[in-house]
Amino acid sequence: MRLQLLGGLSTKRFLSQIWQTKPLLVRDAIPDFKGLVQAPELFALAARGDVESRLVSRRGGSWKLRHGPFSRTELARLPKSGWTLLVHGLNLELPAADNLLRRFRFLPYARLDDIMVSYAAPGGGVGPHFDSYDVFLLQGPGLRRWRIGRSRDRGLDPSAPLRILRSFRPQMECVLAPGDMLYLPPGWAHDGVALEPGFTYSVGFRAPSHGEIAREFLSYMESRIEISGRYSDRGSVPQKNPAEIPGQMIRQTQEAFRRIRWTAKDVPRFLGEYLSTPKPHIVFSRPGFRWSQARFATLCRARGVRLDLRTNMLFRGLDFFVNGERFASSPPLLPALSRLANERRLKAGPGLSRPLLQLLHPWYLSGWLHIGDSRE
Repeated sequence: MRLQLLGGLSTKRFLSQIWQTKPLLVRDAIPDFKGLVQAPELFALAARGDVESRLVSRRGGSWKLRHGPFSRTELARLPKSGWTLLVHGLNLELPAADNLLRRFRFLPYARLDDIMVSYAAPGGGVGPHFDSYDVFLLQGPGLRRWRIGRSRDRGLDPSAPLRILRSFRPQMECVLAPGDMLYLPPGWAHDGVALEPGFTYSVGFRAPSHGEIAREFLSYMESRIEISGRYSDRGSVPQKNPAEIPGQMIRQTQEAFRRIRWTAKDVPRFLGEYLSTPKPHIVFSRPGFRWSQARFATLCRARGVRLDLRTNMLFRGLDFFVNGERFASSPPLLPALSRLANERRLKAGPGLSRPLLQLLHPWYLSGWLHIGDSRE
């Protein structure tokens, strides 16, 4: 299927020819795009302690970085030019932003990260930089000029408080108007400067390093590894240097390490729990009135259910992962649970079975999902 979002390319062609290979500029990717948030609403989000925000400014060639939360007074006193306000996780706060993120469902949810919005005054930007992950830059109201290139010099400006390239030689330049979108693969340097007050929405992707995954996997396996035996040095001889680590101890430890094993099920289960775990600042709001299981079932069949914007739900086979926890499904529940994971809602109707709703009731009590299937 061809998508206007991808400039008329099919998802198959985009993934085989463009994805992680070369940039793509799409004019009018979302026709008549009016944006997702206005400045006062964005300032209100930046004033909250549970929302990640940053303020980047440049004066006289000197970069400054401040982390939120920001008071509305200090945001109201910002100068007329030269600054950018960045607010992360917009999809966790606004259904419209979550809907935008789900437009990219031709890529696995396990790779989707969040929607970050950048609101910049004229001349505002964050400097030339590169990301280690893919990004789609969707322009909201306002105009922004982008310069991009494959810079071989990855040296960073040591005086800057954020990762700004010391030397940047762009290879192409474009101005994005509302609804235009620029895709950049990992490693492509880019520098966006606002030509007038406006918004840019960044669709970011998760790309953890192998080292990070390995460390998290070892932590995951810590409670699952059982190695019998204990160090023994029966029959040892006197050691000339008492401070030297005995070779026998090294050999026994190496042998113990060789007995560390994991099964074919451990890796997908680890990835499911790891990738579905919310970020540390995420907090779920429990329902004000907690319906009993029976009343919950009645309401769900009448209204449907939807996942909370903050809920991460993934699956592999019969294993479902919700906010870092694994739930083993029975085969009869697989169609409904996979639909909930993919669509993030289940419509009302008698098809919502009793075993399914018994499973979902604790999720409702934890604030992971809500009664009613509306996304708005």
